[in-house]
Amino acid sequence: MLTFSILAYLSITLLIGFWASRKIHNSEDYILAGKNLPAFMVGVTIFSTWFGSEMIMGVPSIVIKEGIKGLIVDAGGSILCLSLISFFFTKPIYQLNIYTINDFFRLRFGKKMETITSLIIIFSYFSWVASQFLALAFIFHSLFGISNTMGLIIGASIVLIYTYIGGMWAVSITDLIQAVVITLGLIIILYQLLNQSESPRNIFRATPRGFFNFFPEKGFYNWTDYIYKWVAFGIGAIVSQEIYQRVLAARSMKSAKRGVFLGGFLMVIIGVLPSFAGLIIFQIHPELILLNDGQNLLPEMVSKYMRMPIQILFFGALISAILSTSSGAILAPATVLSENIIKPFSVNFTDKNLLFSTRLSVVFMTVISCAYAIFNTSIHDLVVNSVALITTCMTAPFVLGIYWKKTSVTGAWAGVIAGFIAWLIPHLFQSKVEPVLIGTLFSTLAVFLVSFYKKDNSDEVFRQNIELISK
Repeated sequence: MLTFSILAYLSITLLIGFWASRKIHNSEDYILAGKNLPAFMVGVTIFSTWFGSEMIMGVPSIVIKEGIKGLIVDAGGSILCLSLISFFFTKPIYQLNIYTINDFFRLRFGKKMETITSLIIIFSYFSWVASQFLALAFIFHSLFGISNTMGLIIGASIVLIYTYIGGMWAVSITDLIQAVVITLGLIIILYQLLNQSESPRNIFRATPRGFFNFFPEKGFYNWTDYIYKWVAFGIGAIVSQEIYQRVLAARSMKSAKRGVFLGGFLMVIIGVLPSFAGLIIFQIHPELILLNDGQNLLPEMVSKYMRMPIQILFFGALISAILSTSSGAILAPATVLSENIIKPFSVNFTDKNLLFSTRLSVVFMTVISCAYAIFNTSIHDLVVNSVALITTCMTAPFVLGIYWKKTSVTGAWAGVIAGFIAWLIPHLFQSKVEPVLIGTLFSTLAVFLVSFYKKDNSDEVFRQNIELISK
């Protein structure tokens, strides 16, 4: 019954992709859903894209081990990042009428900067997509008894088919359905767990000492690690193609701003539910934390100790979360690859060519991410690692390029190079201070110092281009 229900759900997802393909008439339809998404759809698709496998399978075990500080990276970082984007970055990016965040880098700093930042984004997304495929492999292994490799191939194939066919329209529609399934599933699971346990007050009382300490213990390295947890997504994900792809797909700037903030709100409100469920499970069946480093805590609880209808709902919700994240995570870098790598180096590149190359790029991202997933085992580590290069190399040039008029092209290049080197060396030597923090700091300083020394009129040219685009 469970197998049949999951297969039926996956079949419906594919059918939605085929149905959405009827709306695809040009590249804008495929990449930006015709720029016609209302605010609630923008918010829901952002939530569905960011509420991935790590929130259900990775974060609960971290919260059990680290306390509420384990929520900072994902839930805390998400609301910080999306709030910043909503209030400070949606307007300047939306008014450019572009396809990707790398189009901004081209307009502000030139074509070479567009190319290098595009390669950084494409490379970084391999890790994130791989984390979702790895989660699908774990689930299919648990449900059907197949190998992780076969699970990877099957899961990736499903995501590939409906993303390839329907693009952003398919992603948006399935995200909406999957967000409902995710929310409903988690609420019912939590209700069932509460019925099997003591009162919520007693659950929290049973937590170890220091569980509710929001701030770190005294010590320099404890604080740098704490700051990194906020920076990882709170600052590093500000330059995220999948977010701006939804911003640019909104029907208006107001819809874009409200949608982004709604996405952050949903990440916090719904994002804490799996961790609360994990606390209850740990007290009822503490032995489950030993399975797969705690990543199978919720799936094992549901499959072993709950009735079939609950199993169907839970695994449907879990697969929903992963499919939503996977499709958005594939389409974003595929768009960058097509728009910012293939298109600039092609002659007589038509809109039809852009549509076709974006679909081929979806295939490329899927295949490489599958290969990447085979050699990794930690879902949460893959997700966190995916933003390292984007944070250290691109955040400072992006933020300062928008809000500091003196940012020069040479300064931006210095920020990219300095950020990479300052991250790589501590990373290789396993620095106690998180390399991402070091890289981000040096990148920011490099942009400031070099821009003061090597001035240009790039901001003036950029503002003139904005006026031309607006007309």
